[in-house]
Amino acid sequence: MVTSDKFQSYKLILFAAIFVRLIAVIFSQGYGMHDDHFLIIEAAASWADGFDYNNWLPWSKGNLGAPEGHSFTYVGLNYIYFVVMKWIGVADPKILMFFNRLILALASLVVCWFGMKITEKLSNKQLAVKVGWILALLWIMPFVSVRNLVEVVALPFLVYGVWLIVKSEKASYFFYAGLAIGMAVSFRYQIGVFAIGIAAYFFFQWKFKLFIAFSFGVLLIFTLTQGLVDYLIWGYPFAELISYITYNMKEGTAYLPNQNYFMYFLVLTACLFIPLGIVILAGFFKSYKKYAVLFLPTILFIVFHTIYPNRQERFILSVLPFFIMLGVMGYDLWKESKWKAKIWRISMVIFVTLNIPFLLFSITTYSKKSRVESMYYLYKTKSVKSRILLEGSSSQHVSMLPKFYAQDWQISFTSRIDSTQSLKVDSTLNYDYIYFFDEKNLADRIKAYKSIYPKMTLAMKCFPSSIDVVLRELNPRNSNEYIEIWKTHASK
Repeated sequence: MVTSDKFQSYKLILFAAIFVRLIAVIFSQGYGMHDDHFLIIEAAASWADGFDYNNWLPWSKGNLGAPEGHSFTYVGLNYIYFVVMKWIGVADPKILMFFNRLILALASLVVCWFGMKITEKLSNKQLAVKVGWILALLWIMPFVSVRNLVEVVALPFLVYGVWLIVKSEKASYFFYAGLAIGMAVSFRYQIGVFAIGIAAYFFFQWKFKLFIAFSFGVLLIFTLTQGLVDYLIWGYPFAELISYITYNMKEGTAYLPNQNYFMYFLVLTACLFIPLGIVILAGFFKSYKKYAVLFLPTILFIVFHTIYPNRQERFILSVLPFFIMLGVMGYDLWKESKWKAKIWRISMVIFVTLNIPFLLFSITTYSKKSRVESMYYLYKTKSVKSRILLEGSSSQHVSMLPKFYAQDWQISFTSRIDSTQSLKVDSTLNYDYIYFFDEKNLADRIKAYKSIYPKMTLAMKCFPSSIDVVLRELNPRNSNEYIEIWKTHASK
C-alpha cells in the first residue's frame, strides 16, 4: 500500500486504527440497523432494569412459552455491562452507549493486529502491512466496529482463533483456537459454517489430532454458553439453537427473499471500491490452493449464505477481513510484471481517493438520529410513564422508537398510520405527547390535533442525520424521518 519505511510499523497502523475508531466512538452515535439495537441493547438494558423488552425469558408475562431462537451469549454480556455501569452510578443512556462503543472499538483492534500477524505468518510482512492499513482505515470498518452487530462483534474471537491455528500446529493451540472460534459461533450461529470449514480442512489433511483438539474446543465452549445457559433458562440444552433452526426451516426462506446469487461478492467488492475490489476478488480466487486453510472456511461461509434465500448485506461482514487477507496474498501469487505492480498502484490511488471522504463521513455520522433524540428528550425532561401517539398518516408509516434512550420501559405507544383513523385512535386515551413523523402535510395535521388539545405546544424538532437522509434517498425503505414532538398538556 505504501513503500516508505515509516509506514511499515504495525504500531503506526494500530495508532491510525484506534484514532479513527475513537472519532467514531465520539461522533458515530445511534445504531446502524434494527438488530444491533433492539435485539441486543434494548433487550439487555431492560433486563438490567427488571423488565424484558422482547419477552424472551420464560418467566416474562408476555412470553409465548417457547424460545424464539436468539442466542443469549452476547445479549447476556451486555446485560452484565449495564448492571455494572448502573451499579457504579452511570444511568444516562448516551454515556452508557459511549462506553459501549469504546469497548467495541478497542476490541476491534484485535482484528487489525492479528489480521496482520496471520498475513505475515502465511506470506510476508510487506503484504501484512498492506492488509493492516486496509483493515485499519477501510471506510466501513470503524463504523461497524462501534455497532453491536453480532456479525462484527464476533470478529475478534474469530480472527484470534485463526491466528492460533496458523501460528503453530500444536494441539494445545488448536484447542484454544476452538474455544475462541466457538465463542464466535455462540455470538452468531452461522459462523459455525466457518468453523466446519476449518475442521474439514484438517480432517482431509489427515491431521486428526489437530482436528479433534479444535473440534473439542469449539464444542466445549458452545456447550457451556448455549447448552448450559439454555438448560438453566428453559430446562433443556440448546433450546434457542433448536428454535432458531426450526424457525428458519419453516419460515426463514420467506424472509427478505433475494434472487441475486452474486450479491455477497458484489458487497465484498464494493466495500473496497473499483478497481481495488476487483483486484482483491481476483486475488481471493487465486489464493484457493496455497492458502486453503483460510480459503476453504471463507468460501464455505459465502456459499452457505448465497444458497440460503434470506440474504442481507451485513451477513457477510464476518468474513470481510479474511476476504481482504486472501485477496492481498492471492494477488501477490501472480507472476511479477510491470503490469501487476502498475495495476496495484492505480487501484490503491483510486481507493485512497474514494476511501478518505467515505471514511470521514462514516466516522462522524449519527445513525437513526431523529429516533434516538426523540426518545432521549423524554430522559432529559424526566418524563415518566408517557402515553405517546405516533402520528404517521402522511407516509402511512411510523418507525420503531428505542425506549432505551428514554430509560422508561413503561412508555406506551399508539400508532396512527391511516388518515381514515380517528385522530385519537383510541377515544379512551389522552396522550402526553404526539410524535409527528415526516414533514408532509405537517401543518394540517398539527392543526387537526389542536382541535383536541388546544394547549398543545411544540417541544422539540428531531432532524435526521446526513447519512439518514442519504440512505432514505437511496432507498425509501430506510424510513429515517423528521420527527416533531408536541406536548399536549392534556388533563390527567
